[in-house]
Amino acid sequence: MAIKIILANPRGFCAGVDRAINIVELTLKHFNPPIYVKHEIVHNKRIVADLKQKGIIFVDSMEEIPNNATAIFSAHGSPKDHYQIAVKKNIQLIDATCPLVSKVHKIANDYNVKNKEIIMIGHKKHVEVIGTTGNVEQNIQVVENVDDVNNLIVNNPKNLAFVTQTTLSLDDTKDIIDALREKFPNIEGGESGSGNTCYATQNRQDAVKQMIEKNIKLLLVLGSQNSSNSNRLKEIGIKHNIDSFLIDGISDINDNWFDNVNVVGITAGASAHEKFVQEAIEYIKSKFNAEVENMEGIEETVIFYPPKILRDLEK
Repeated sequence: MAIKIILANPRGFCAGVDRAINIVELTLKHFNPPIYVKHEIVHNKRIVADLKQKGIIFVDSMEEIPNNATAIFSAHGSPKDHYQIAVKKNIQLIDATCPLVSKVHKIANDYNVKNKEIIMIGHKKHVEVIGTTGNVEQNIQVVENVDDVNNLIVNNPKNLAFVTQTTLSLDDTKDIIDALREKFPNIEGGESGSGNTCYATQNRQDAVKQMIEKNIKLLLVLGSQNSSNSNRLKEIGIKHNIDSFLIDGISDINDNWFDNVNVVGITAGASAHEKFVQEAIEYIKSKFNAEVENMEGIEETVIFYPPKILRDLEK
């Protein structure tokens, strides 16, 4: 049976991930090893493994970074106290926090200045949520679903605001925002209607929905299991009753998935390299009589530049 591959557009690297990986490469170029990265620079197993081979040391806590070392904070953002610890330990710090995550930090701090009690929509254990809640001088409550909203107890229902994790599903965000507004009609936040979901997350989810309209029977998402935005792409397929799989690469592909499948959709999360997509395409072509259709989609023109310390060293 001939198979048609429909390729989502846009897909793969977003500007924040591009910037974060570029920051690591430039830091390797201009600073002496060892170089430490707090948390995975981006949530992709293959990219992290490649950077380890180049000499990057990934750590989970500030305690693992020695005094006077060079360190990079990941794209997901970090709590304020980690910056304070870096100063105390005389760490040469290079911050790879995605500018869109930094924007959420600013929004949350602006609400705090207005004495608003803040609710955050997100996954409680995700490093982005830990970074955002740790950036504001109040105890931010985190809600993961509508049930959490129903069980929420606040100090003043008329003095609330909310922010969201940037990589959430738009559909999930909408349901939770609707629940918050129904329970707390005066709550501020999410004026765009989608909370703080970033442009790249939204564009990639929209592209998957467009692929589904082309009657795909199988969805392959290139990305790692701990990538929030990649998981959300897979979930869109599952919600539409399409067999959907999140894979790091061709070693994860099961040929049985293609039984009785004539149209397969392929996309990639924001932290997955385009070469991983092309490897998957070539694999399917080698196994099946496959042709590729490139979807039309939004052209992303956003560029985020590295921090000034690295730009100056490149001059």
